Amino acid sequence: MFNMLLSIGFVYLFIVLGYLAKRIFNEDIHTKTLTLISVYFLQPFVTIWGFSTAKLQGEHITVPLLYFAIIFILLLPTMIIGKIIFSNPKERAIFNIAGLVGNTGNIGIPLGIALFGEESVIYTTLINIANVFVVYIIGVYIYSRGSFSIKDSLFNIIKIPIIPASIVAIFINIYDIPISTQIKELFKMGAYAGIVLQLFLLGTFLQGIHIKKLNPTLFIGTLSQKFFVLPLVTAIVLYFTHLPLFVQGILLMEMMVPLAIANINLASLYDCKPKEVTSLILLSTLLFVPLLFGLGYFVKYYNV
Repeated sequence: MFNMLLSIGFVYLFIVLGYLAKRIFNEDIHTKTLTLISVYFLQPFVTIWGFSTAKLQGEHITVPLLYFAIIFILLLPTMIIGKIIFSNPKERAIFNIAGLVGNTGNIGIPLGIALFGEESVIYTTLINIANVFVVYIIGVYIYSRGSFSIKDSLFNIIKIPIIPASIVAIFINIYDIPISTQIKELFKMGAYAGIVLQLFLLGTFLQGIHIKKLNPTLFIGTLSQKFFVLPLVTAIVLYFTHLPLFVQGILLMEMMVPLAIANINLASLYDCKPKEVTSLILLSTLLFVPLLFGLGYFVKYYNV
């Protein structure tokens, strides 16, 4: 439990540093510039490094496939409901995708190590890669549609470098292409820089937000989806599988982590109410704190 709280403590530390930096230097720190550096330069390092940490085996494929299945089970009903309850296309876009994608990398991977040990890394890495594909294909399109045409939204997917970087990383892993120690260290440095910048960026967006201005329907709908609907559907799907309890616990944990910080990147990049998205991420992160103790109890009680 101590290791888990320590890992989360470091996550919040970088968020607070970003908040303080923006509050002190204000307009001298440009969030759009930080977003561009993160999305177009550092996030590909995170993806390639994640795949270099463990050799991909056929038995591991089930977990990301289940992740994809759960997301797609919920995506269509979510879009139908969003069409009904939101007239604003930007709020509809946020509702459609924000609650489905969690912070599986910056919080999920270290939390998995704290709760389940280093054996969880291969699973949390694969889930994070699956999450990357959802965020940077479906997420890019949906967030783009809040401000862009269908044609421009599809083109925005092609421009994001993390997708080709993921394909290259998978190719290197599957075919066991040797990478020198120095190159691996380079990927690791870039990945850590990307993770820290993402947390720092979240802190900069938190400065000046007004939670009271958040649409209550958007708030209730998105967070209910994140912390009730998504875990419930995940538990139902896992009930019909024969996965070890250890693997089921990892997948359930990854589905319960707070909203992905990548939501801020896309909302900012495509002018889709980034302040509102930041408020949702902040609230989901705060609500997740008490859930940590429930997860810790689950792991200890069931000896996962």
